Amino acid sequence: MAENFKRLTNFLVELGVEQVGHTGKSYLAHLVGVYRLMEACGCPAELCRAGMFHSIYGTQQFQGFTLPLERRAETRALIGDRAERLAYLNCAMDRATFDRAVEQAAGPYRIVDRLTGREVELPPEDFDDLCRVHLYDWLEQVPRSRYGWGYRRAAYRRMAERLGGPALAAYDRVFAGEPAGA
Repeated sequence: MAENFKRLTNFLVELGVEQVGHTGKSYLAHLVGVYRLMEACGCPAELCRAGMFHSIYGTQQFQGFTLPLERRAETRALIGDRAERLAYLNCAMDRATFDRAVEQAAGPYRIVDRLTGREVELPPEDFDDLCRVHLYDWLEQVPRSRYGWGYRRAAYRRMAERLGGPALAAYDRVFAGEPAGA
């Protein structure tokens, strides 16, 4: 496990992500923080890898670093097919369509890929895992984020409630640290 983690971080360092700022620390530190948070919450290694690469291609909100999509195969070979697909979807999704899907009690779960304009339908397991990646990314950074504690709060709360267990406990723990009047 440690050897694989080292391969992941070496790849990111070779890309120069430690030189990119992100919520008051380096982008590399944020990516490692998401991986570690997901690991601590009992997520399987595949999901931790997806979490570490959750914004590798840039997201609707974060464009501080964007690996060209032409390198998806390289990322897939490094982190695995499913982990890369979840990371890609986290990068490419239109957040408004994702937030609407989070409100649904049952599938089919459809989001829009903002890069292609196409609708993507996800089975429940993939949708829940995309929720995990997206939620843990936010939980790792919200105390430092310029967007503040209220940013998409209802959607993040709904993700945590949907997932329950460790995800809901992590949400409650992080938001318990919200400063008064924030």
